[in-house]
Amino acid sequence: MDLEILYKYYLECRQIVTTDTRKIKGGEIYFALRGDNFDGNLFAEDAIKKGAKYVIVDDKDIANKIGSQAILVTDVLRTLQELAKFHRLRLNIPIIAITGSNGKTTTKELLYNVLSQKFKTAYTKGNLNNHIGIPLTLLDIRPTDEISIVEMGANHQKEIASYCNYVLPNYGIITNFGKAHLEGFGGIEGVIKGKSELFEDIKERSGIVFFNRNDSTALNKVKDINLKAFDYSINDPNSFVYGKEIFKNEKVTIEIPEWNLEIKSNLTGSYNVNNILAAICVGKFFEIDKMQIKNGIESYFPNNSRSQIQSIGNNTWILDAYNANPSSMEAALRNLETFKGPKLAILGAMMELGEFSENEHYRIAELASKSHFENVILVGEYFKDAAGQFGFQYAENNIEAKQLFEKLKIDHYTILLKGSRSIALEKLIT
Repeated sequence: MDLEILYKYYLECRQIVTTDTRKIKGGEIYFALRGDNFDGNLFAEDAIKKGAKYVIVDDKDIANKIGSQAILVTDVLRTLQELAKFHRLRLNIPIIAITGSNGKTTTKELLYNVLSQKFKTAYTKGNLNNHIGIPLTLLDIRPTDEISIVEMGANHQKEIASYCNYVLPNYGIITNFGKAHLEGFGGIEGVIKGKSELFEDIKERSGIVFFNRNDSTALNKVKDINLKAFDYSINDPNSFVYGKEIFKNEKVTIEIPEWNLEIKSNLTGSYNVNNILAAICVGKFFEIDKMQIKNGIESYFPNNSRSQIQSIGNNTWILDAYNANPSSMEAALRNLETFKGPKLAILGAMMELGEFSENEHYRIAELASKSHFENVILVGEYFKDAAGQFGFQYAENNIEAKQLFEKLKIDHYTILLKGSRSIALEKLIT
């Protein structure tokens, strides 16, 4: 299928693209993707019946059966990505790509809140940050949009580079280089190499990056690659954006001395300071008024089990259970230490650590043991041995964890829920 022709179909469908027949309302173009356990081609007829205007399929028999509303291609996924690039090349707006081991989604959301104070801003919805979600994000950019933010997740090397091939970002942020997806990246050096693919791509197109000057890895990468860059920090007044964290309550407050301004966020944890500063840095670069930046940060309320604080009964819950890796787990534990009164840490196992799994789970359990929390519950198979070694309560899953918690009759505690997505610790409070 010629991309020029396919692009006309896409525009005819008002740029409404879907890969899920359950979301069809009428007039969409449906891409029949294949997965390990499904074949989207089998739903193409249903898509037409529900009102899709066209279906993109790579099954000849199904295409013939549907007729003129079916567009036959060699590979639906590759076509989706190629169409996204075709659309991207017709966009004359800044595109900011965000990746990193931790904090990329929070940074994206904060940045959207800041940029949308001045610009019509397109951005990655939810967690659509992979080989399917990223092209869908690009195809969702409208002619009226003035700037876009694209989040990129990755669990192996060359993945970020592959996304850059069709995102073609001219601005980039790497939030940090942490111990995430160690199995796929092959260790921390692999993480650094894989995430740095964004900076290398930005360099090739003479773009600009925003980076945390307090992060020596990021600083060294900027120098090594000789990037045009704007920095933010919490201890260097010479940075483009310089902030100070103010410890007033359980939520992060930042002072920007240059502006004589306090910005009070709704996020918990010092680990969110750099996420906030990144959004401020980009906002300043794009000449957004300081009060608009303040409003953008302060009007953001975390959701989806990321850095949320909830009061239930007499207890304060820190719900940070969307995902976890050794770096974010350590940061969450250190944040819990700063709260007053008795504390309970409920920690879920960390996934995709491969050969590093045993040592990393032991290290986190050891850190919890030294934090002098009143109670610790470890959840998930990878924590089983560590729980025994440190005398912590252990649960195989969130159901058992909830039962253990209810038996404790916790009252007037601060409770941390932190674990990988598959553990679903948020179910303890639902």
